[in-house]
Amino acid sequence: MIIQSLLDTDLYKFTMMQVVLHHFPGAQVEYRFKCRTRGVDLRPDLDAIRRELANLCTLRFRDDELVYLRGLRFMKSDFVDFLALFHFNEKYLRLGPGEAPGEIAITIRGPWLHTILYEIPVLAIVSELYFRRTQPRPDFDEGRRRLQAKMDLVRTVEPELDFKISDFGTRRRFSLAWHEELLQTLKREVPEYFAGTSNVWFAMRNNLTPLGTMAHEYMQACQALGPRLRDSQSFAFDKWAQEYRGDLGIAVSDTYGMDAFLRDFDMYFCKLFDGARHDSGDPFEWGEKLVAHYRHNRVDPRTKTLIFSDQLSFPLAIEIARRFHDRARTSFGIGTNLTNDLGYEPINIVIKMTECNGQPVAKVSDSPGKTVSTDPGYLRYLRQVFGLEPAEKN
Repeated sequence: MIIQSLLDTDLYKFTMMQVVLHHFPGAQVEYRFKCRTRGVDLRPDLDAIRRELANLCTLRFRDDELVYLRGLRFMKSDFVDFLALFHFNEKYLRLGPGEAPGEIAITIRGPWLHTILYEIPVLAIVSELYFRRTQPRPDFDEGRRRLQAKMDLVRTVEPELDFKISDFGTRRRFSLAWHEELLQTLKREVPEYFAGTSNVWFAMRNNLTPLGTMAHEYMQACQALGPRLRDSQSFAFDKWAQEYRGDLGIAVSDTYGMDAFLRDFDMYFCKLFDGARHDSGDPFEWGEKLVAHYRHNRVDPRTKTLIFSDQLSFPLAIEIARRFHDRARTSFGIGTNLTNDLGYEPINIVIKMTECNGQPVAKVSDSPGKTVSTDPGYLRYLRQVFGLEPAEKN
């Protein structure tokens, strides 16, 4: 089995799921799969994907896993009790050939509370099966050489930068085994530069810090769950604060683009949240805007954390850290460049929420190609409501 534990997923899935249980238990959603890499043929893997998904549906949270989750300061007892009863249900997932040659179609539809955990394991399954087929004899020594070069590079970073990287790469990893090996190597070789991992299972198994707060799907769902579309971003932040009372205070900033985020991220949220996460657009421009925004709202940006997580490489992360040194705290979540860098081209695969409670939802990205919507009319309306620029040309 590729997925051997229900903890083999990102922490923010559990933190969002707890909000769903307590505030939106009746919400119904839809997610859809997309491979953004052109020319990739995933159809030969369909039968193997079906087998892995059937295996996934046999898993339950083990007692030691529930004990671990209960020990996290922000996890509430009733939520962990719910997880003790949780299992994946195949009736919520449809899998088959896509419309274009080589494409596959994956649709997840059902109660948000019972479908939210599908995304990460499904993507990890698709990625690992693709590389098992296309690279049957992988060159792990090349992967180790590349990882060593990254570690050698971080050792050259000036100590005063307090440079920290984290693993955010579960969904597009090369394989389960390679993922855990590189985490163990980072912990052993460069512990002073390694902050932790988004993967809860590996955090538990390797005594690492699990990291994560919220993702775009939470912000998107609030378009349908809030009282008014224009207020959906503020509504999402308010509900988060109600649940976590100041804990887990990193806000995702690019559901509607940075400018729309800053319009809603007023002095109250500037003071309440610990920082924000960058996931699209130019990272230097984003950071400069956020630092200036904090100052405008009479908040010292040096007390806030800027987390960068968009297609990062180690050299780029170090360059960003130097730009904002002594101006703000920085941290770096590195995904594919860490967990799928063996010399083969990774596949850029995503599963994104497309509907909530029967109405379309969308993400409007600062990066061309990352906007998510299945309804062009709704996307135009969303842009109008938030005062956004016309759609980017891909």
